[in-house]
Amino acid sequence: MSSEGGRLYRVIEPSRGWSLRWRELWDHRELLFFFAWRDLKVRYKQTALGMAWALVQPLAALALFSAVLGRLVGVPSDGVPYPLFAYVALVPWNYFATTLTQATNSVVSQAHLIRRVAFPRLIIPASSVLTGLVDLGVALGVLPLLLLGFRWWPSWRALTLPLWLLLATGTAFGVSAWLAALNVQYRDVRHLVPFLVQFWFFATPVVYPSSLLPLPWRYLFALNPMVGVVEGFRWAILGTALPPGVVVVSVGVATLVLVSGVLYFRQAERTFADVV
Repeated sequence: MSSEGGRLYRVIEPSRGWSLRWRELWDHRELLFFFAWRDLKVRYKQTALGMAWALVQPLAALALFSAVLGRLVGVPSDGVPYPLFAYVALVPWNYFATTLTQATNSVVSQAHLIRRVAFPRLIIPASSVLTGLVDLGVALGVLPLLLLGFRWWPSWRALTLPLWLLLATGTAFGVSAWLAALNVQYRDVRHLVPFLVQFWFFATPVVYPSSLLPLPWRYLFALNPMVGVVEGFRWAILGTALPPGVVVVSVGVATLVLVSGVLYFRQAERTFADVV
């Protein structure tokens, strides 16, 4: 803040260097919440089921995977009832996939604001990450009913669930920042995202256990940070095995993706107004 002639005004400067500048997001948190609330209202505007749609996708996928993979194919589930095994993984995965889809085109769709209003551009993809948490919370609300139906009682590990949620959020934010910035320069990125999400789904142990791989290969598998997220959710809620090395690798990669994504977005946003 600066003053001139007895008046206070804010000096807005472009980002310099490779600074993350997290303080900007906190200073503009009200704008972030406004964008997230607006996106949430637009998503469910004039829908018959409203936010119940957040349950339709995971439950429909659960029914399909349980019938085909759980019963017909007989995919192992580490001693856990397959519907529980699949649903606990589908909840964070759907959050991740939906966030990527929404965030990729978020900057381009806000071109009118970017050209006219000065604000931290990182708020735009961040609002998609925040909006997805609402759907994730709705989907998690069904989990106690499934656990009760299968008579599966979580242990103290369930207290660590916020940490795995933080890992999922950081991963989604980092990848979203990369894709949103790249989509401004190369508009065909948004057309590649559905293929990327589909490939990423099969590269993540959502409908199958990572225990199918020998332990040394599981560390290489954990270079996909969503492996740590999915396995962490299962460990916390269902009590399945979780090698510490897998966690370390996934957390390290997720941190790298988050930091590099934000840094790249910060550098790219300087030309957004000219390109978008």
